[in-house]
Amino acid sequence: MEFFYDEAERQVVDMTRRFATDVVAPAAAAIDEADEFPREIYRGMADLGLFGINLPEAAGGSGFDTTCFSLAMEELAKASGAVGNSFAIPVEMARLLHEQGDAHHQRMIPDLLAGKLLTSTAVSEPEGGSDVAAMKTFARRDGDDYRISGVKAWLSLGLVADYILVFAKTDPALGAKGVSAFMVPRDAPGLTFGRKEKLLGMRGLATCQVAFDQVRVPARDRFGAENDAFRMAMVNFDYGRIAMASMALGMAQAAFEDSLAYAQQRVQFGRPIFEHQAVQFMIADMAKDIAASRLMIHHAARLLDAGRPIAKEAAMAKLFTTDMAMAHATNAIQIHGGNGYSRDYRVERIFRDVKLAQIYEGTNQIQRIIIARRVAREAAAGPRA
Repeated sequence: MEFFYDEAERQVVDMTRRFATDVVAPAAAAIDEADEFPREIYRGMADLGLFGINLPEAAGGSGFDTTCFSLAMEELAKASGAVGNSFAIPVEMARLLHEQGDAHHQRMIPDLLAGKLLTSTAVSEPEGGSDVAAMKTFARRDGDDYRISGVKAWLSLGLVADYILVFAKTDPALGAKGVSAFMVPRDAPGLTFGRKEKLLGMRGLATCQVAFDQVRVPARDRFGAENDAFRMAMVNFDYGRIAMASMALGMAQAAFEDSLAYAQQRVQFGRPIFEHQAVQFMIADMAKDIAASRLMIHHAARLLDAGRPIAKEAAMAKLFTTDMAMAHATNAIQIHGGNGYSRDYRVERIFRDVKLAQIYEGTNQIQRIIIARRVAREAAAGPRA
């Protein structure tokens, strides 16, 4: 596909690939082993201008489109899923601040793009992940302030974030339509951070729980209109699903490249294992599915940039790509045999990292529900004009 990249896309791929190859890949195993947030690499991405990749130049960004974001994510995640994941967080927040925030919150954008200010988003709760409408965290109006109480879970970058964008019920009677969002500083009284989560993969993201005990937040720090955050979250999820699909694609590409190289040099029964049809079939399926995923992701990205609805297409890309990546990371382990089960080989880390992509930004079971509802709605609307 690189033959068809335009100048901007080629520029992004070349720049990001150099950084991923020279800086991220050599540190990836150590990040996983130490489970420490790689702040210097994070700042390095900021120095390249990657966090503003989708913002207009007038807003301090690079002015690239969503396809360019997908390409950058693929290159970074190919080197390290955790670094790719950390890249998505400021990009999504900068986009949200620019498109949904008022002037009070948009003041955060320059420091966010520079890597000086870190944010985390608190949506999921210990008893509820994909069911955002069922959240129990509550924000009660108290004069010119709100008081937030509840517990949020799985905050990526939670332990290092300067601000947390927290979603809370402000009118429980309205269900999903009674959710608001608030930008809360990490030093707010009543805010308590839990221990760093001990995760299977995606290590190095400083993930934690956060408890809110009557945390006072000025009304000016409400993000968007009251009771409008569920809509805002759903719109952001569409973009986030492109991000997760692109992240999984990068890891699948890495697993494919490692598997092909290993199969061509590993000799069993007197010949390279690549010459065995069983291995060839796994390699062929990897190549086929990776190509299909890339097309699905870029299609959803172009629809988004054209201002078209993408709930179905983003869900399809996320579902297909993350399931594909998990299946082929498993095949990569199989091709490597006993070596694939060793941390001396990258496919072992990919296998652990890629699993999160099937859960993040809405589980793949949720994606199937979204797709089914959308196709039913389209069928009811009749043939397109």
